[in-house]
Amino acid sequence: MDTNKLTDSIVKKAFDAWQKGDSQAFLSFFTADAKLYDDGSPRDFQKFVKEACGHERFTSIDKVENNGKDIYGNFHTDSWGDFRTYFKFHFNTEGKISRLDIGQAD
Repeated sequence: MDTNKLTDSIVKKAFDAWQKGDSQAFLSFFTADAKLYDDGSPRDFQKFVKEACGHERFTSIDKVENNGKDIYGNFHTDSWGDFRTYFKFHFNTEGKISRLDIGQAD
């Protein structure tokens, strides 16, 4: 998969860790109290990463927006199959990711 579309260096590193199933590396880019919203509904971020990282992954990157912080593409999960999704990364003033929005894309 071509990750050259990922222009934000922190998002790219977090994305690469996710794709490799390295939850420890993925979590290292987030604040300790990071929030997760799934189609707008709050979810337990730590539980999501523990259960999904290594079992879910992007299979393509279709577009990147918001200065490299929003990723849209095809996604595969062991439990839900394949669908289009987005990951939207939000940063705090110290440059750590403080919120992740995920959900099905149009």
